[in-house]
Amino acid sequence: MPRDEELAARLQDRDEAAFASLVDSWSSGMLRLARSFVSTDDSAAEVVQEAWLAVIEGIAAFEGRSSLKTWVYRIVVNIAKRCGSRESRSVPWSSLSPTGEETGPTVDPNRFRGPDEPYAGHWREFPARWPAPEQQTLAGEIRSQVAVALDQLPDSQRIVITLRDIEGYSSAEVCSILDISAANQRVLLHRARALVRGRLEDYFAAGGHDEKRIGGEA
Repeated sequence: MPRDEELAARLQDRDEAAFASLVDSWSSGMLRLARSFVSTDDSAAEVVQEAWLAVIEGIAAFEGRSSLKTWVYRIVVNIAKRCGSRESRSVPWSSLSPTGEETGPTVDPNRFRGPDEPYAGHWREFPARWPAPEQQTLAGEIRSQVAVALDQLPDSQRIVITLRDIEGYSSAEVCSILDISAANQRVLLHRARALVRGRLEDYFAAGGHDEKRIGGEA
């Protein structure tokens, strides 16, 4: 992929090959992000299509203050928020300080040492190591459980963990895309990761995997 300056210049020159390359490379991530704001896959696809049109129309105004991809994703968020609002599924980003159900503990506090114990705040017992997904079947099961866990997250947490852990954005980039503070980003990401991990811990504890698939013949 060319550097941002070169890529932006090619887009500003209406280079169709450069635009097609971006569509191929970025659309799947844009769809995942848009789907966090709207209620159907079709709505997410419409958001992405509208976003690409906005990119074409607005590329001349791109000044390089952020990466090109961050700029494009910010367009996706703005359009998706508007569409989500029409569907009554908008996330109030202006008040993203965790409140209500999001302020509760994400992990049972009894699993940590108390303030009067040695190493206060540390695990009493470290969480069990998850089986390594050495075979494709097990890896598919884990991906399925992660997808279920993501679907169960509050919208704000799902959007942040999607950008950080699936799309690979840095904390600063996520704050820029979503216009939220670093502190709120950290809280939302921590809670999202903890809830996803809890889902997987429950899955393995319940015997949701087949030991034969991990360790061979019994």
